[in-house]
Amino acid sequence: MSNYLKDRESQILTKGNDAAEISCDKKSLAGSVSQRACVFCGSRVVLYPIADALHVIHGPVGCASYTWDIRGSLSSGPQLHRLSFTTDLKERDVVFGGEKKLYHALIELIDKHQPKAAFVFSTCIIGVIGDDVEAVCRQVTKEKGIDVIPVMSEGFNGTKKDGYKIACGALSKLVGTNNDYTPSKYSINILGDFNLAGELWILAEYYKKLGVEIISCMTGDGRVEQIRRAHKASLNVVQCSGSIMHLAKEMKEKYDIPFMKVSYFGIEDMSEALYEVAKFFKDDEMMAKARELVTNEISKLLPALQPYRQKLEGKKAAIYVGGAFKAISLVKALRLLGMKTVVVGSQTGNAEDYKLLKDLCDEGTIIVDDSNPNELSEFVKLTGANLFIGGVKERPIAHKLGLGFCDHNHERKEALAGYVGMMNFAKEVYASVTSPVWKFIAPPNLPVGEE
Repeated sequence: MSNYLKDRESQILTKGNDAAEISCDKKSLAGSVSQRACVFCGSRVVLYPIADALHVIHGPVGCASYTWDIRGSLSSGPQLHRLSFTTDLKERDVVFGGEKKLYHALIELIDKHQPKAAFVFSTCIIGVIGDDVEAVCRQVTKEKGIDVIPVMSEGFNGTKKDGYKIACGALSKLVGTNNDYTPSKYSINILGDFNLAGELWILAEYYKKLGVEIISCMTGDGRVEQIRRAHKASLNVVQCSGSIMHLAKEMKEKYDIPFMKVSYFGIEDMSEALYEVAKFFKDDEMMAKARELVTNEISKLLPALQPYRQKLEGKKAAIYVGGAFKAISLVKALRLLGMKTVVVGSQTGNAEDYKLLKDLCDEGTIIVDDSNPNELSEFVKLTGANLFIGGVKERPIAHKLGLGFCDHNHERKEALAGYVGMMNFAKEVYASVTSPVWKFIAPPNLPVGEE
């Protein structure tokens, strides 16, 4: 492994060869061309799925274009979140300021679309020219009678992970502002699920069978009013812990709502998530319903997966995703399909996540934090992976190397959560790995003509 920067050595380890723990929670090394996104992007992807809110980007049009419809988040009602509004700042605005432009844009958009709330995202240029976005938001809130929330997400001010924290701060301004709601006996919030390809609706059906009410999902298929009453829930169930753990901790401190980390990917973790919720409520009937649900789903799923496992047995996979908790579930899901994970990494994993990954993975697995295209290409060649699981930035790497690719990021259009999601995952992995097109492409670790 020679194609990596020397200063990144501590963020790469091979299980069985390196005794030290992986270094993480660091700023990206200058010149490494990190796969991480900026602060603005981090805050935007968390808040974007709130479907009845107005989302206005105060900055150049490029920032709005880059994040337009960035998640495959579906809404069962309003579609306002899918429109990308921007103040489209030009050179003149940089010189003379863009506050008036922002004010008039907000007034016009609120009058036209009648949103339940508005989020105003600051971009890099706002941090440079010093527009008082918060003052404009306060003025429009006063005039229009809706919450206009500034999201101070200047892109250069950290990484995507910092954007997550800023988004949680924006959400917390809504949480707890409606005290009129009376929840049912067993109620939860789902934090960190973004209803990609309708996954929230799959989960909601499972919880309905258990007799559990979902008061709010933050933020998939989100509604402002649901977020306002989220403090009434008995439990916060945190799916994407990297993006929204700050809010879970704040709600624990402020409203004494406990939280638990779960994953809805793969058979093991999906089942465990249902059992843990039933266990929390200490209800024997709910636990019995959970066991019945899990038994029924697995009894149908395992035989259906068998033909795919026979074809995929012994194949190798590389994983590079945003959050390490997702990577842990993927390692388990691939093992169920008979596949071995040879490379695994994330953009935002913490020490606890990487310890779990190290314990879970086989000897010789390369584990990496905050990687880049050169490193990932080298690791894939070195390990002879047959499949790359990642997001939009990793897809070109896989295709250039002649590898099958499975999209497991927020742009995807295929539901991969729950038991039905495991079936979809198996089909996608199978179709990618066994595609006949690979017969015409040399493997990434061999030159053309060699066997």
